[in-house]
Amino acid sequence: MTVLRRPQRRLTAAEREVVARAQTLYLHRMLHLGLVDPVPNPSPMSEAEGAWVRTEVWPSFLHRIDDGYAWGFWRWSFCERGTCWNCLGGRCDNCLHRRKGRPDACDNAETVHNHRGQSVATLVVRPGGEPCVWWCRCPCPKDGEAAAGADLAVEAGRQARSVSHAPGDEQRGQEALPGLELVGRPTSRPAPRQ
Repeated sequence: MTVLRRPQRRLTAAEREVVARAQTLYLHRMLHLGLVDPVPNPSPMSEAEGAWVRTEVWPSFLHRIDDGYAWGFWRWSFCERGTCWNCLGGRCDNCLHRRKGRPDACDNAETVHNHRGQSVATLVVRPGGEPCVWWCRCPCPKDGEAAAGADLAVEAGRQARSVSHAPGDEQRGQEALPGLELVGRPTSRPAPRQ
């Protein structure tokens, strides 16, 4: 299977603050679903028009889920998802799609809800049957491409991340999110509290 290479989004300091303010449960879901750094496809609507639709048209049941996520939940399709949680944490050797050897694919159907939030129908989004797929956006190897050198590249990436950078040095790729940095295992267990 061919890996689709899409650009990786690099979060700004302000965007990292937005992600850091997400509640822990939502942050875990965002990491699992690739919604920490999604990359939007071109849209006929501007962001302001989309915000108006979400505010004025969406029923309240959509807001209950969408509002907990830093960038929303309902507006992202599979192909707009970003980097997997392992790559965001600097663990490219455990990249979600590298380990699977394939992308995640949607079922090509969306649920239509009534005004109360009850499912009333299924809408086939792409009648041709082509699925929307999510390949992790990290540049690490995914499908055996350069498999022999992959571990060396991962180790080189780890070493590069562990080096402190002077202000103005340019870093490539996404920095690990706070709390997801690679850390060594403690040599001994801490004493139990008394």
